[in-house]
Amino acid sequence: MTSVISSLSINQIKALATSTIKQLTTDDVAALSTDQIKALSSTQISAFETQDISTFTSEQLGAVSATAIPGLGLDQLAVLSTAQLGGLSTDQVAKLTTADVAGLSTDQVVGLTSTQVGALTSTQIGVLSTDDVAALSTDQIGALKTGQVAALKSTQIAALSTDQVA
Repeated sequence: MTSVISSLSINQIKALATSTIKQLTTDDVAALSTDQIKALSSTQISAFETQDISTFTSEQLGAVSATAIPGLGLDQLAVLSTAQLGGLSTDQVAKLTTADVAGLSTDQVVGLTSTQVGALTSTQIGVLSTDDVAALSTDQIGALKTGQVAALKSTQIAALSTDQVA
């Protein structure tokens, strides 16, 4: 089906049923172009099997529209590497649900660029674990805006080292 997938038009991609997406193989997923991925809806993104999402390149993940990002489930996000997450734009990061952000591992949070951390909403910042906050680099901490800092809970602030706040 790989050759068939790569030849589908954008309109045909938009029309794919979730049941069809669930049947895609990892080779099929690898054959999806960034233009095809941009056409996927949130519902279609949620239909990808976890093992298929884990094979997305950072470019493919970066091609998911910001409006489709909320379709990524906790299980799908959990299998993404820091390199894959690095492909997310600031618009995409801001569209992650608070449950998604809370579900990121500390390694995944540390792997976010300072620009991506700066794009997190105040609500998203508030759901980071104390371990996540303690592991942020000084550049990541420096990228926080006033509203994000104000959203930090006392336990998160207590987790910061003197180096992080210096």
